[in-house]
Amino acid sequence: MSYSDSKSVAMNNDNTSKVPFVWEGANVYFLLTDRFYNGDTSNDLNFNRTKTTGKLRGFEGGDIIGIIKKIDEGYFDQLGINVIWLTPIVEQIHDGVDEGTGLSYGYHGYWARDWTSLDPNFGTKEDLGNLVKKAHAKGIRIMLDGVINHTGPVTPEDPMWPEDWVRTGVVCDYKSFENTTMCTLVDNLPDVRTESNQEVAIPFFLIEKWNKEGRYEKEIASINEFFKRTGYPRTPKYYIIKWLTDYIVEFGIDGYRADTVKHTEENVWLDFKRECYYAFETWKQNHPSEVLDQNPFYSIAEVYGYGINGGLYYDFGDRKVNYFENGFNCMINFEFKLDAQNDYEFIFSKYSNKLQNELKGYSVLNYVSSHDDPDPFDAHRNRTFESGTKLLLSPGISQVYYGDESGRSLVIEGTVGDATLRSFMNWDDIQNNPETQRILLHWQKLGQFRRNHPAVGAGIHQMISQKPYIFSRSYANENYTDKVIIGLDLGIGLKELPVASIFQDGTKLKDAFSGEETEVEDGKAFVHSEFGLVLLERI
Repeated sequence: MSYSDSKSVAMNNDNTSKVPFVWEGANVYFLLTDRFYNGDTSNDLNFNRTKTTGKLRGFEGGDIIGIIKKIDEGYFDQLGINVIWLTPIVEQIHDGVDEGTGLSYGYHGYWARDWTSLDPNFGTKEDLGNLVKKAHAKGIRIMLDGVINHTGPVTPEDPMWPEDWVRTGVVCDYKSFENTTMCTLVDNLPDVRTESNQEVAIPFFLIEKWNKEGRYEKEIASINEFFKRTGYPRTPKYYIIKWLTDYIVEFGIDGYRADTVKHTEENVWLDFKRECYYAFETWKQNHPSEVLDQNPFYSIAEVYGYGINGGLYYDFGDRKVNYFENGFNCMINFEFKLDAQNDYEFIFSKYSNKLQNELKGYSVLNYVSSHDDPDPFDAHRNRTFESGTKLLLSPGISQVYYGDESGRSLVIEGTVGDATLRSFMNWDDIQNNPETQRILLHWQKLGQFRRNHPAVGAGIHQMISQKPYIFSRSYANENYTDKVIIGLDLGIGLKELPVASIFQDGTKLKDAFSGEETEVEDGKAFVHSEFGLVLLERI
């Protein structure tokens, strides 16, 4: 099965064209730009990054053009993805470092050297512009990953930022708010003085670099304009906020995932969100014909260890912080992989209750595996179908980490640390392995249903029957209503579903999983299919 000829998952354009995009129930695809698809081999080597690295710790060739090629092929459409989140694409340190896991280059994007440039290994600004346009044309949002907390490590090739910009030395011990924010994550990862009120000059190495690249005057003029407009002092955090939000003004980026959020004071993120919002509105005014909808800019926080049970707060031990009030629409939920060990009803009712009450108006981002979580839900990929069903049908935002949908192995021999989670995408299996194709088809059908129905992720969950397990989801805003009924573990063959709570007699329904059509009679829908899973939608 190639992507183009899999008729069973063809897009239902009639259905999707009328569906509003609702962030609270989005289906996000998270990928490491360098590990997804190599669309342009000519950019694979830059800055003489030729040293032998630890296993999976060097650049592997993935780039923005590769992501565009997969957008063009319809790969994301067929997965029902409506947001793509890329690891940071700014210029990385030129050299590598060994943190005890073998020599590493900044292939992951979290080791910034120059926030104003893209790393040529990932692509050019023209590539980024094309990515956003191509994605938007298919109703897919682009989310970048922003790092304000730290620069890249210091190497013989990569000078340290000045003392008034960064601190080195004290490594975080996480025992208090201060020992989580005013410290370095690891040795040799200089921590930006985000709390500083002292005005700072632009580092000399950047001035030299911009001069050499012939853009010094342009950068300085832009910086002066930013500080004049905002009235902010020229402190380290505001420079970086300016550099990150420039990508929104220029390209129409739809959202940011913010890295290492708990390692800075929360007001950093309030300021960041304010500038993101301003930048996005500015882009919309400048590109009226390209505006997708009236959703404001969206922000997701990585507060490592936050779980949905914490509700509005993350607890540092000596104080609690509400990040939703400090610049974020959504928090990454590190608890989902634990909740996923429970049955469907436990997960679905818990998440619906939390999100419809205490977290109303916000959301959480659920995942089964990720780029830096050493304890994923299904480390050996033995439960890939269950992973897809639980993740994609849970209330909240779903994060499909690249390869979740194809059983890409998370156990790679010879790797140390996070590298085992970051192998190159298994395109060969997708092309040639029938079992991989079965897994992918399952994720595609559920993902499309989620994308076509905001009720799945953003709606209210209601159990209809415990055995067999059947439930409804309902979503409504001012001028749009969406209702679906889903049945799980129903067995193969003829299935009878009580649907009177949602669909009246005579309503024509389709089971999006099998393609079977039916009509409601005496409050029931009958579906005959070879699957134990039913996704009922109104035709």
